Amino acid sequence: MDIEERIALVTREPTEEVITEGELKALLETKSRPRHYIGLEISGILHLGSLILTGFKINDFIKAGIDCTVFLADWHTYINDKLGGDWDKIRKVSEYYADSFQFFCPGVNIVTGSELYAKTQDYWENFVRFSKHMTLARTMRSLTIMGRKETENMDLGQLLYPPMQSVDIRALDLDIVHSGMDQRKIHMLVREVFPKMGWKPPVCVHHHLLPGLAEPVKLGLEENAAEDAKVSSKMSKSKPASGILIHDDEKAIREKIAKAFCPVGVAEGNPVLELVRYVVFHEFCELTIERPAKYGGTITYGSYKEVENDFIAKEIHPMDLKNATATYINKIIEPLHRHFKGKEPVLN
Repeated sequence: MDIEERIALVTREPTEEVITEGELKALLETKSRPRHYIGLEISGILHLGSLILTGFKINDFIKAGIDCTVFLADWHTYINDKLGGDWDKIRKVSEYYADSFQFFCPGVNIVTGSELYAKTQDYWENFVRFSKHMTLARTMRSLTIMGRKETENMDLGQLLYPPMQSVDIRALDLDIVHSGMDQRKIHMLVREVFPKMGWKPPVCVHHHLLPGLAEPVKLGLEENAAEDAKVSSKMSKSKPASGILIHDDEKAIREKIAKAFCPVGVAEGNPVLELVRYVVFHEFCELTIERPAKYGGTITYGSYKEVENDFIAKEIHPMDLKNATATYINKIIEPLHRHFKGKEPVLN
């Protein structure tokens, strides 16, 4: 596989940005197997966004000949009060995450925070040195990576989160750091501070955030409103009715998509069209919509843009789009549903 083919795999959707493509090209020209990671909090049941979309991008990296790691951030989970800060739950759910990603992304490496910190002798030295390059104000701005906006009731431990996430990248000796767009701020901090410490700044790859199935959240026109709206509307483990879980059977998938926000002729903010674009067309070359002859008959589309154009022109009824989308989503999730049948994690 030549360099251009590898770059095409890294940059294909759901990737939204690469910082920078020039650095990515130079990296692939000089290193045969660059080191990649994506870090994840251990925060509950996996869904289309957290496993499927993320896993699609990891699989693209693997196909491009990149050494991929899923970093299970157990200490970050504890700091951020996820799973009630219960270490037994954190460990059990970490095992579930490891199983899920190894099943969906064959060949991926799994590393936990506990493992990394135990074997990295200079981790805490580097943590202190990195922290000296952060002002308190910059730290507070970076806390949005934790999914928090209110900071009045935060404990001191939570201020450790941004520098820890940054030094994780150094400890893992990474060439490429990968995340959803919601982690962009911390990666920009890393690229700013690492050169000051004589460390190589990584290439950053940020993928699209898959929205929940409900009507998008409307925020004000303040600075960063568009970015914040994406984060607020993303598919979430805490809103199971608006997200498709990897344990959902076909009936549940169809019911959820049938109730999804999908206004006639409107593409912007339409979560069903997002599923078609970022999930269906990542794995399938075409989308077939089956319908009676009196409603236009069965039609097959070879690209997302064709689907979007016909939907805007009101040539596709929302329910027909939903039915077809549910069929394809079920094809993707069904192997996971079968794999975990009878051993779904209990988080209560």
